[in-house]
Amino acid sequence: MSHDPAHRTTRATSTELAAMDRALAIALNGPRGINPQVGALILSPSGEVLAEGWHRGAGTAHAEVDALSRLSADHTRGATAVVTLEPCNHQGRTGPCAVALLDAGIARVIYSVTDPDDLSRGGAARLAEHGVEVIGHVRSDEGQSLLDSWLTVIRLGRPHVTVKWAQSLDGRAAAADGTSQWITGPAARADVHRRRATADAIVAGIGTVLADDPALTARDVDGTLFPHQPIPVVLGQRCIPDDAQVRQHPHPLIHRDGNDLPLLLSDLRDRGIQRVFVEGGPTIASAFIRDALADEILTYIAPTLLGYGADGSDRPALRSLGVDTISDQRRLTITAVDTLGDDLLIISRPVPLTEEGDA
Repeated sequence: MSHDPAHRTTRATSTELAAMDRALAIALNGPRGINPQVGALILSPSGEVLAEGWHRGAGTAHAEVDALSRLSADHTRGATAVVTLEPCNHQGRTGPCAVALLDAGIARVIYSVTDPDDLSRGGAARLAEHGVEVIGHVRSDEGQSLLDSWLTVIRLGRPHVTVKWAQSLDGRAAAADGTSQWITGPAARADVHRRRATADAIVAGIGTVLADDPALTARDVDGTLFPHQPIPVVLGQRCIPDDAQVRQHPHPLIHRDGNDLPLLLSDLRDRGIQRVFVEGGPTIASAFIRDALADEILTYIAPTLLGYGADGSDRPALRSLGVDTISDQRRLTITAVDTLGDDLLIISRPVPLTEEGDA
């Protein structure tokens, strides 16, 4: 039996749905960090937008309180609050949003995503207990998409991890001599850069840094930097040359030995990083997959063949995944297949090991 306090018999009105769309849009005005991006609108009983608000980062007013702060008590009493995340129910650096809404006399609350955090959840129940009409899961898919990375952080205690590699049709990441620029075409490479720009950190191995000297920036097709740049993270014990391009990155470089990936992700989480883009070579990509730390896999496949060298040297796209027998294979669920110029992009997610065992 569900204990969700949100009313199921009452639906959001068309005006409230439009307000939720707006709340989802303005949530992106806030920074992505330790706290979620949240937007809120206050509507009059007749549906007029009275105020908007969004969360501006840890320690600042939450979205509901930000919106309420723009109104007098005369305007908030009997009004409707539309918010992308269930109002919080705990005292942190700021007070409980549920209490703020009650004190303001809000009569109706519409929210999109239920707060999964054990520390802060329960705001909807508190509001309902005090007679506020609560309707949850409005534009739920859109709300989940907005908060996907933050929800992963809450659920797993680490950032969302995307692992990317490019390969030939026969599964090679480079020719026998190590050259790899370029296997894929311009459209695929442009797609990679757009996806880099949505990440908070980009991870590469020291081998890739030494071999290819990547900048690890997110660039448009004309070479200009996108406004948002991922923080560069290089893994490996060898030194990074002083003249390496990555040292010219807009963000300070993070250099770790890479021996403890869960510890690395914990450190990145504590820095407010929600999305990690792993792009740095077969060894690093394989390590994240082997340790069950990949949430999404992007495989760019070019219609070309590389084989192995005359001396038997080989450059596979992946290295050891800990698969010694067929029963250990790492199953994937394909979520999308896109054509990018001559290349293919296959987007997949690993099947959890418990599900593999049940298959």
